[in-house]
Amino acid sequence: MKVINTINQLRECLAKYREEGRTIGLVPTMGALHEGHASLVRRSVEENDITVVSIFLNPTQFNDPKDLERYPRTLDADCRLLEACKADIAFAPSVKEIYPEPDTRQFSYPPTDSVMEGAMRPGHFNGVCQIVSKLFMYVEPDRAYFGEKDYQQIAVIRRMVDDLGFKLEIVPCPVVRQSDGLALSSRNALLSDEERITAANIFRVMNESRSLGLTVQQTRDYVVDRVNSIPGLKVQYFSIVDGDSLADVSSWSDAPSIVGCITVFCGPKPIRLIDHIRYK
Repeated sequence: MKVINTINQLRECLAKYREEGRTIGLVPTMGALHEGHASLVRRSVEENDITVVSIFLNPTQFNDPKDLERYPRTLDADCRLLEACKADIAFAPSVKEIYPEPDTRQFSYPPTDSVMEGAMRPGHFNGVCQIVSKLFMYVEPDRAYFGEKDYQQIAVIRRMVDDLGFKLEIVPCPVVRQSDGLALSSRNALLSDEERITAANIFRVMNESRSLGLTVQQTRDYVVDRVNSIPGLKVQYFSIVDGDSLADVSSWSDAPSIVGCITVFCGPKPIRLIDHIRYK
């Protein structure tokens, strides 16, 4: 596996593969890789001739400097995982390489990017669109792979792809969970063993709510009340939305696809965890 740190070197390398007619898959990451990322990489390796994995902790999508500061950084371990998954290229640029000048581009795709995470983290999705659009321009992939744990992020990126006319396929990949249901996340590394056990209740409660035959509002109330009743957990929001537009729904008949998206603070620090569940 090649580890590449500059855009020019990346483009030169990929140009040769493209001239040979090889297909290219891209897995964008912020590092601190785990089995969830590995599943994306393995799928890309299976479906493409060349797989590029970016490892870049993107500062423009963090509206809280403390959150950026505490995000795990594990480049050596990340590269070992990628080699084991048979990735071809790890693209690990510096912040200066990606942003030699401030990126002043503005992206707006309401309601997709203005609700939930968009409302709680102003500027977050603008930063996501900045870095993902740059990666698409550098790599020119045939396919790009994203984990469905970041459900809203995929919806926003789809809108951006349509808006900017990128010729690629967005491939959403299922959430990878521990045996107790906790969604794998780089932020889990910040949890104590006890907090990990507590955090598993987030998905357990959402999963329970699917079989209770409640209305949409009753389901919202049930999930929020039950999660908040667990010591060490505090719901920031729980939204039940149209699976495509992410607009709130008031009835199960409002959309063909309905998803519940949750963000919960875990522990005294606290660590911010996101998850979602499909209702239909």
